[in-house]
Formats: sequence, C-alpha cells, structure tokens
Amino acid sequence: MSTGRAAPMVAVVVVTYNSAAVLPGLLASLDEGLCGVRWHLTVADNASADDCVEIARRLVPHCRIAQTGRNAGYAAAFNAALRVAEPYDAVLILNPDVRLRPGAVATLLTHLGGAGPERVGITVPRILDEDGAVALSLRREPTVPRALGEAILGQRAGRFPALGETIVDRDAYFRDGTVDWATGAAMLMSRECLDACGPWDERFFLYSEETEFALRARDRGFLTKLAAGAEVIHIGGESRVSPALWTLLTVNRVRLYRMRHSPPATALFWAAVFLREAARAVLGHPRSRRATVALMRPARLPFPPAADSAAP
Repeated sequence: MSTGRAAPMVAVVVVTYNSAAVLPGLLASLDEGLCGVRWHLTVADNASADDCVEIARRLVPHCRIAQTGRNAGYAAAFNAALRVAEPYDAVLILNPDVRLRPGAVATLLTHLGGAGPERVGITVPRILDEDGAVALSLRREPTVPRALGEAILGQRAGRFPALGETIVDRDAYFRDGTVDWATGAAMLMSRECLDACGPWDERFFLYSEETEFALRARDRGFLTKLAAGAEVIHIGGESRVSPALWTLLTVNRVRLYRMRHSPPATALFWAAVFLREAARAVLGHPRSRRATVALMRPARLPFPPAADSAAP
C-alpha cells in the first residue's frame, strides 16, 4: 500500500570549465543513469570560453545555470550551484567526463540514510576507466605512516591498511562497504548531511575538497559508503593529470592534513610527501619535479592562496 510520500528528488550538479568536448556524453547518459529517479540538473560554469553552457541548455532545456563569473574552482562552483538549484533531498555531483551506467543513481539512493552509527551521508559508485578497468577510487584517511609507506612502496603500500591510503584490493570494489573517503568524480550526498556539514571548503581550488568534506561529514556522524551495484565510467583520471594539476593535488594534501592535525604531525606528513615526490623527481618524473619545488615554495603556486600554508 502506498504511503503517499513522494520519491526523493535528486539535484544533479555538473561543474564545467571549457568542457564542451566531454559534456554531451555525460548529458546523454543522464536519463538511463537516473532511471526511476526524480531529478533536475544545475550546471555550475567557471567562466568557460567554449559553448558548454549552450550545449547544456540545448540538450537539457530545463536545466539551471550557475555562472561563477571566473574560474572559481570546483568547491566554489558546487556551492554556487546549490544556491540556485531547485529543492532537493539529495545532491549528485558529477565531473563532466563521467558517464552513468543504467540505474546507477537509484542504486546509490538505496544506500543513503539510516540512523545512529550506520547513518550514511555520502554514497559513491564503482568507477571504471575507459577501457573498463576498475579505477582505484576508494581511500583511507591520510596519516603519517600511510604517507611514508607510499613514499617507500608507492601504490603497493595500499595492500597494507596501515601503510597505504589507496585501497588496492579489487575485491573491495565489488562489495558494499564504508570507506574514509572516495574520489569525487561521482558522489551522492543526502540533504541531511549537507545541512549538517555546511558548504564545501572553497579554500581548495581543486583536489582535496571531497576529502575534506567526507572527513568533516564523518566527524559529524555521516559515513561514506561504496554502493558496489552502481557503476560509472570516468574518461579522465589521474593518468591525465598535468604537472600543474599534480602539484596542486600534492600541496592540497598537505594543506588538508594541516587543517586537521598539530604542527609537529604536519611536519612529519610534509616530510613524507616531500620524500615521495623528491624520489620520483630524481627518477625523472616531470610531475614530481614540479611538485617538489612547490612543496618548498608554496607561495608561488599558481592558484589563489589558502589560509593554510603547504609547508610546515
């Protein structure tokens, strides 16, 4: 017997910045990916020079557009979208280079909610690369031993939970389970979680904003959970991160750690991250060479400075 209660409404938020080449593929996947779900779309555009806004309006005529007026960053654009979005019960943030598999969002929704210690505020799907391989998108909380383990062993450190941040056990991606955080290419958040935690931290121009939010949500009693029955394809990913973006990713890891830990602990974390990048720089990796310099001279990074310095 029906209770008469309306199904949850999902606000889909897509952040764009010169995304015309990849946005049509995402928009084409929305109907099947959101099959059985009530939804509406808001595109947050960071002053794109291409026609991605016109593409969104043409392909999804009733979408809303939030114009930031500048390249404001991922978190700032997401917050701008929520300010103009229609009413919602949950928010799905998507990279424009993501493609939803059929029924993905309905599956994510079924795992959202609960009460007490099992209350889930964030659900994430299994992410596949373009070639169908499982992307290693699940993470553990950053710690000094994990940063040091990755500096010495690389990604293999993830085989040992105490020594690696990345969850490398592929079986973990095929069963439902909670994690400390997950990469933010596709993430569903409950309205309750968003209201309790507040906006995403705009001090992170790009990278670590989803980490900070997931850890802040956990602090307030909301878990992050992999819904293994939900799948998306991400045609970007770390393999395509430029030296400039890798530098930003690396330095923001230290910024985030500093926000949550004491200066002595941050000094150790910085040293472990520096060791990883410096070792790879010596081996000739351009991304690590640039990141090593940035860790030593954070004030010269080419993005708006955050309140926290990257070096201890």
